[in-house]
Order: sequence, then structure tokens, then C-alpha cells
Amino acid sequence: MPLVTFVKQDLTVEVPRGANLRQVALDNNIDLYAFPAKLMNCRGRGMCGTCRVKVDDHRALSPRTFVDEQKLGWEGKDYRLACQTQVLGDVAVVTNPRKIAGWMNHPTYERMKEGA
Repeated sequence: MPLVTFVKQDLTVEVPRGANLRQVALDNNIDLYAFPAKLMNCRGRGMCGTCRVKVDDHRALSPRTFVDEQKLGWEGKDYRLACQTQVLGDVAVVTNPRKIAGWMNHPTYERMKEGA
């Protein structure tokens, strides 16, 4: 059975193959949501993007769903929506990852970069 390591929480749990990553986190009292998303999120339907996580090995997860690709595809393979992801192998997960670098590379921000 695959092991999921939640890096910030220093917790490793064994899960059945195919387990939903969001449900694994919630079942283990891992807080996926930053405020105010704790109060207002889509409850795992893939509509809001607030359960965004960063993983160390995208190959240990199910292929991206259409929704996952639309929401986070531009950030790279290491960013996933937990609600749209099934665990297939051992993986380390960073919950609430900061957009330290790269978020300005999205086409939406091209004008901002020109003015900087």
C-alpha cells in the first residue's frame, strides 16, 4: 500500500491504492485550506482550486483530470488539486504551497511584468 507523507505536518500514512488525496488529508486531520477557503470551498468537486498541493513525484498519482489541468496545468506537473487526485504510489505532499516563483509566468500577468 502506498505511503503519503504530509511534509509540513511531519506525518506519514499508509493508504489503499487509488485513495483520494483530499479525503486522505481530511481523514488524518490535515488542513488543506487556508482562510477563508476553510469556510468557502467546493467540498471536493474540483470547482474552486483551494485544495491545491505540491507533490514530489507526480508519477505516483493518477493522471490529471480535465478540471485539474484547467486549474493548475500552467503551474507544472508538481501542483495538483487534492480532490481530483488518486494516490497510486509513495508520495510527499506539501499542503498550502506558496507561489514563491512561477505564478507571474501565467499569461494573465504579462501586462504586470511589462510595467515592472
